[in-house]
Amino acid sequence: MEPVDEWVVTNPDKAIIEPGGAILMALYNGVPAGTAGLRKFDNGIYEFTKMAVDPPFRRKGIAEAISYASFKKAKELGTAKMILYSNKLNAGAVKLYEKIGFRHVEVENGVYKRANVKMDISIDTAMQRAHEYEQMLLLTN
Repeated sequence: MEPVDEWVVTNPDKAIIEPGGAILMALYNGVPAGTAGLRKFDNGIYEFTKMAVDPPFRRKGIAEAISYASFKKAKELGTAKMILYSNKLNAGAVKLYEKIGFRHVEVENGVYKRANVKMDISIDTAMQRAHEYEQMLLLTN
């Protein structure tokens, strides 16, 4: 982890909440199973950050579900676009981000040393993907 990561993780109130972001928690049968943050990055842009699922709960669709919930929350917060930074070594995460609608964009220098992947999604595309996901859930239940 880089210093900025450690600061965000140890100071979520100052790093995420106070500047106007949000932290989402995923429950699985009432047990906390995952989390994701929406960090205000710039005017109209939120960074999808610190998404994680506890190992015993992986491969249950939690990462996808919390991603779509984050899209809806980002819309409530007034974002026009969401971005994320990752690394090619996190191949599973990058594949998920592609699946849910994020697209690759050029990584600028100076944000994160470890990031060699940057992706974005417009809020309109994100909301369409969230709607499609909800419809799919309705059909399978």
